[in-house]
Amino acid sequence: MSTKLVILDRDGVINYDSKQFIKSPAEWRPIPGSIEAIAKLSQAGYRVVISTNQSGIGRGLFDMDTLNAIHDKMHRAVLAAGGRIDAIFYCPHPIDAGCNCRKPKTGMFERIANCFNIDLPGTPAVGDSLRDLHAAVAVGAIPLLVLTGKGTQTRADGGLPEGTLLFPDLAAAAEHILSS
Repeated sequence: MSTKLVILDRDGVINYDSKQFIKSPAEWRPIPGSIEAIAKLSQAGYRVVISTNQSGIGRGLFDMDTLNAIHDKMHRAVLAAGGRIDAIFYCPHPIDAGCNCRKPKTGMFERIANCFNIDLPGTPAVGDSLRDLHAAVAVGAIPLLVLTGKGTQTRADGGLPEGTLLFPDLAAAAEHILSS
């Protein structure tokens, strides 16, 4: 049996985003329905993996201990709903670092493929920004845009990759994934 995997962006997809960054566990607040959506995917046999740009680390706005505490809060919320997050991949570099891991580049997605020994074509990848969608398309994943976070503005700006599917939020995207 092949591994079922779904890749989720974090800020704006799972939790409310902030122009000032999410810099503490107290600032991390789930979008209604997102935690339950992750639990449903997990219960249906999907490996749920987070892929998130976290340039606030490289900018010195918060440190690794704080990022780990934020992610611990997210893990505990999903566990309490009966689900699990299998892994979190993040890019800690500032925007101008020129790294290969910051979306829209594909380094994080390639690491996910290697760690889970899976080919990414056909894998759903949920995001709220063009960089999420471009990274997905570049590795053959299916781009799903949610209209939470930056999603409504991303849709309004246009230029979505061909084949991008639109959903009001992660709960609706998860229902689509589960019914596919």
